[in-house]
Amino acid sequence: MQFSVYQESHIGGRKVNQDRMGYSFTRDALLMVLADGMGGHLQGEVAAEITMRTMSAMFQAQATPYVKKPERFLEEAFMAAHHEIHRYRAANNLPDTPRTTVVACLVQHNCAIWAHCGDSRLYWIRRGQVLGRTRDHSHVEHMVVKGQVTPAEALTHPDRNKLYNCLGASALPKVEVSRQASLLPGDILMLCSDGLWAMVEDDTIAHKLTSQTIVRGVPELLTNAVNIAGAASDNATALAIMWQGTPTTDAHPSTNMATVISTEMLPENQVTTTIQTAPAGEAAADIDAFDDDEIEKAIAEIRGAIEKSSQILKG
Repeated sequence: MQFSVYQESHIGGRKVNQDRMGYSFTRDALLMVLADGMGGHLQGEVAAEITMRTMSAMFQAQATPYVKKPERFLEEAFMAAHHEIHRYRAANNLPDTPRTTVVACLVQHNCAIWAHCGDSRLYWIRRGQVLGRTRDHSHVEHMVVKGQVTPAEALTHPDRNKLYNCLGASALPKVEVSRQASLLPGDILMLCSDGLWAMVEDDTIAHKLTSQTIVRGVPELLTNAVNIAGAASDNATALAIMWQGTPTTDAHPSTNMATVISTEMLPENQVTTTIQTAPAGEAAADIDAFDDDEIEKAIAEIRGAIEKSSQILKG
């Protein structure tokens, strides 16, 4: 397989960058992960980092050279990261558990499948059109699906930042997994945090990424998002690939420039990754598995934890 890849992150107006991103690949499989540590929680960046390392370690163990059951892999990797975050809280006697949103995509056999918890997004773009996008696990997005507000109204709705699903909460996360998507040469997959998509419309994202190379499109989108948000800008992060399919050249990964990666000549048991691993230890009719009462309860629990953490930080 062959693909171009580019990733970049801006700290924005925050003191700490709680976003994490990275990718791992073998001869026949590619895993991309982006995690956004939840602001207001103690050590949200730690939750994001644990998620990245846990998923990469599981990929390296199971991609031999491809993952046999991708849907199960994504579900189990998210759950494993959730439990590792809770173990970290217990080991360090934290008053609350760090939390993170996450989106991940597994590409193999010219197909992509993705999963997410929270409002970190994946976009699947072809010829300037958004063919697929994850649906945020937020109160407002749930209202959009149910027809209670329009997508335009959701952009400025006062509840747009209320999430009801993430890793690290007291309840188990509900992992939403996509159907498999058949990729064509030129298709673009982009994972991004809400610091980007909340400031830039979907049509603009699609246009920027298909009217120029991803090495130019991704930085422009991130810069625009940070500039629009101004001094209060959130962390803004994106990881994008352009799928090319048939290998023609060989290259190595880089986090600072777009790279063409061809995996045809890799040994079957070799894994390359930009993620440092820790030691072992959408159809609109598909409403969330949560019902309205569960959503309200989850939102209240998350917001209560944010308030508790804020008081601790101030103290």
